[in-house]
Amino acid sequence: MDKDFDQFADDMQKAILDDARRIYSEKVIDHFLRPRNTGGIEGADGFGKIKGPCGDTMYIYLTVDGTRIRNATFMTDGCGTTIACGSAVTDLVKGKEIREASRIKYIHILEALGGLPESDIHCSVLAADTLRAAIKNYRMAQRSKGKDEGEF
Repeated sequence: MDKDFDQFADDMQKAILDDARRIYSEKVIDHFLRPRNTGGIEGADGFGKIKGPCGDTMYIYLTVDGTRIRNATFMTDGCGTTIACGSAVTDLVKGKEIREASRIKYIHILEALGGLPESDIHCSVLAADTLRAAIKNYRMAQRSKGKDEGEF
């Protein structure tokens, strides 16, 4: 019986992935199945939390060296597409200057993932908005420390 169940589970997983491949790019599927940069960062330099219109919440954590993002991680309670977008946006910002990272928009996330169906574009908007919130939080913390905006 265990052998039959294992075969059934394998067949079901293959069918689900085959269906997903008809809708999503391999990049989306890869970021969903093997998300990068997950988890929080203790003592992060910047933190953003946004709840999207679909009910998904995303959290982004940043650590910054000078003016460059050294590390970026995310967490979400969202769907596979939201996971893929969080993974992609944190990949996009690592190593970038804060000013450059602040210009990342949802369209850049879509491009990095090879596109999304119209019904899932809001997930890339959520990721971009959460990144902006984390950068804003970082900038506010720097101002409270008396840093000149030219430094970040």
